Amino acid sequence: MPAAAEDPARPRQETARDAQAQAEKSEQSEKDASALLEEAFAAYEEAQAALAREDMDGALAKLDEAYGLLLKMSLPSDSPLLQEKNDLRILLAQRIQKISASRTTLASSVNGSIPLVENQWVMKEIRSFQTIERKAFEESYRRSGLYMDMILGELRKERLPEQLAWIPLIESAFKPRALSRARALGMWQFVRSTGYRYGLKQDKYVDERMDPVKATRAAIKYMIELHDLFGDWTTAIAAYNCGEGQVQRVIRAQKVDYFDSFWDLFANLPYETARHVPRFIATLLIVGDPGKYGFNLPAPDPALQFDTIRVNAAVKLATLSQNLGLDSTLLVGFNSELRHDSTPNYPYDLRVPAGYGEQCLACIASLPQYIPPDVVTDRHTVRRGDTLGAIARRYRTSVNAIVRLNGLKSRTMIYPGQVLRVPSRGGVEMPAPAPAAKPGETITHIVKNGDTLFQISKTYKTTVDKIKTANGLASDILFVGQKLVIQTGRS
Repeated sequence: MPAAAEDPARPRQETARDAQAQAEKSEQSEKDASALLEEAFAAYEEAQAALAREDMDGALAKLDEAYGLLLKMSLPSDSPLLQEKNDLRILLAQRIQKISASRTTLASSVNGSIPLVENQWVMKEIRSFQTIERKAFEESYRRSGLYMDMILGELRKERLPEQLAWIPLIESAFKPRALSRARALGMWQFVRSTGYRYGLKQDKYVDERMDPVKATRAAIKYMIELHDLFGDWTTAIAAYNCGEGQVQRVIRAQKVDYFDSFWDLFANLPYETARHVPRFIATLLIVGDPGKYGFNLPAPDPALQFDTIRVNAAVKLATLSQNLGLDSTLLVGFNSELRHDSTPNYPYDLRVPAGYGEQCLACIASLPQYIPPDVVTDRHTVRRGDTLGAIARRYRTSVNAIVRLNGLKSRTMIYPGQVLRVPSRGGVEMPAPAPAAKPGETITHIVKNGDTLFQISKTYKTTVDKIKTANGLASDILFVGQKLVIQTGRS
């Protein structure tokens, strides 16, 4: 008998059935994965509740349960659940690491809570400190003595690892006015936005990022938040250097399901951040056992000792130092947050050498009013033939000021078309100018560069309060070009 003819529609029907079966299987798999994800989130929430009760064992058990549920999930690369799974994996890892770190801190000394490893990256930084950076390392170590007691005291208040006190050695070499290429400022290297975020005041007179005490307290707040976020100090220190957002992006990019640690993330971090933690650990190893690494470290400088007085006038620190017979750098060192090395035109707590409080107050009362420079800056577009010296002379400033303001690496390398920020004309120390109106006359005063309410009130023989009332001013801040209505006083 002849063979039966093959139905040409049959293969298409079987293909359609297979596709339908595959789709049904994928849909069921997605439903199963969704159910597992819901169970995992429920376990995570129970772990959070256990943490709130300080039930660490119960929290760990629930976190392990949640992680086990994630391992059972099988998802295609285009599944919308994949991001949720990955985010929950990161949360679980962070919580487990945080519990582990807290137990380590309670079970051992505070100083042992940051693991010290001698891997290839740490040893590379140690060799750098031993050779090309040796002098800088030793000078930074010596300078640390000025602030170490204060930093350790602040860390102990929060029961944090004392090793964190050495972060400024690699951040700023313990220099309160250190400025990075990224415009991070101070011993703890705060950028402007993070400084504001942690309460560091920044105005035309003061930048508290440069104050060792205030910046230390702000840095501690920041590091506590980072540790809460990442669960271990090594990752938190990396995030301190480059920001938590950068580290979180690297963590989310991890392609495998395992608990993240700093050394897992190391290769994917920005170069400077990747070096930051090995340099920190290298520093801890050297200061912990200098002889082992070939160092004979110098004696640290003695801690700063000062009194604090309330000052109500703007005075130049150099003039005050000269009148008191003090070294001109002493008051500047005590008050590094003062942007122009002068007190502001509002009440200010000035640090002075111990025992000099009354003498300083008496001296300040006899000094002329100082008008600090305005923070307004001009912009200069470099032309062919320009030099920094010529630009500085044109704007009546200094080469050093232009270099600092623009974060320039060189005092000589500028190029046509480059836009430079140039400080406006600096303040000068001088008595108030003679009145420009007759006694009792109402005049309009246009605010000039460097004007203050105190100086204007002296000029027109009136008071700061009267000027503020007449012009509806809520603060002492003035703006160049602002018009003030003033009734002059009588002689």
